Amino acid sequence: MIDSGESPPHDSSLSPERARSLKWRQAATVVLLLAGYAAYYFCRADLAVATPLLIEELESHGVSSADALVRIGGISSAGLLAYALGKMLLGGLGDYWGGRPSFLLGLGGATLFTLLFAAGGTLPVFTIAWVGNRLTQSIGWAGLLKVCSRWFDFSSYGMIVGVLSISYLIGDAVARPLMGMLIEHGYNWRALFYFGAATTAVLFAANFFLLRESRTESGFPEAKPNPINLFAGVAARPASIGAVLRPLLLSRAFGLVCLLSFGCTVVRETFNNWTPEYLDKYVGYSAGGAGTRSAIFPLVGIASLVLTGWLSDKLGTHGRPIVLFLGLLATAVALGFLSVAPAGLAHSVVPLVLIGAVAFCLLGPYSYLGGAFALDFGGKQAGAISSGLIDGVGYIGGTIAGFVVARIAVKWGWQGVFMTLAVVSVASAIAAGFLYVEQRRLAGRGVT
Repeated sequence: MIDSGESPPHDSSLSPERARSLKWRQAATVVLLLAGYAAYYFCRADLAVATPLLIEELESHGVSSADALVRIGGISSAGLLAYALGKMLLGGLGDYWGGRPSFLLGLGGATLFTLLFAAGGTLPVFTIAWVGNRLTQSIGWAGLLKVCSRWFDFSSYGMIVGVLSISYLIGDAVARPLMGMLIEHGYNWRALFYFGAATTAVLFAANFFLLRESRTESGFPEAKPNPINLFAGVAARPASIGAVLRPLLLSRAFGLVCLLSFGCTVVRETFNNWTPEYLDKYVGYSAGGAGTRSAIFPLVGIASLVLTGWLSDKLGTHGRPIVLFLGLLATAVALGFLSVAPAGLAHSVVPLVLIGAVAFCLLGPYSYLGGAFALDFGGKQAGAISSGLIDGVGYIGGTIAGFVVARIAVKWGWQGVFMTLAVVSVASAIAAGFLYVEQRRLAGRGVT
């Protein structure tokens, strides 16, 4: 996409009082979306934090430690595959029925399927519940972006989406230590799932009664989309799926963003899924301590998101690939150090510092892909399906972070896992370089 570098003019039709009212309503919308999407992660972090306890339970039924690890990895991969397919096939529904219904469906589905997981006692039930949980959650982010595009002008996409992206890190960072504390106080793994479901149920109710689809419902002018998005001049409601998909699939820059999403999600989901297990079995913390300390990844990511969200609006579209390139190279360096770190470092801060370094270098730039880039490409007409495709391709890569990473960990240990991720990060950095070149080429031709 090409960034115009200009902000839209102030809407003089709004009186100062109405302008203040709009800002308050926008702030309330951000709070509802941020809190609601943070709640999603209470129904995602539960499996990662509970993994050491689930493995122990499987071992008590005669399953070896290695087989238990692989089976939990298989459940995680099945859920991620459902999430990826849901992103690609269902995310675009928000462009037709609105973002609010998608967002609420994700919260409601997460609540019901998390309760099913907690009530289950066999691997098939666990798998069905986790797949259902991730499938219904898959449309939530696209719904959030759709609501965002109808409340905010394009000139603030970087900062607003950056702030909203903090939601999944806040949710993850708050959920993990709280669930770790539950384990330390003697609660079993089922309590973690009931706790997650209760959280999403509360936020479902809040958004159901308070969230509005767009600012026009409150009597304000329509939000201004990026005037050079791929659908500029197209009717607000896409005429057909083909009319939506064609411009996206024919865009080389969009394809590169999807490839970047694939690589970055492999790294991110590995840390989301396996950090507690790594800290427990390799570094040497207790199960509860590992769950609590795994929050270092999302906590440090919050600072990265704030910084890169601000940079996004300052540097514009052309600056984002540069930030991605530099961030991914730094991520590869941190992963290289993790790959040579010895076992049993529970007395040292080195593993936590290196995990934090990966989070800082990766998560902020990663947020560009399914956020600001998606809205730049899709505008108001196709922001949801653009985000769904980008994130969907990414989460297909994320399935590797479940089953395949478990296999690598069993065969080559955690050093092999981190070295593999370092290679993925370098390849993704190269893709970011190509994206920058492609955007400069398009800028020279004056086309999107």
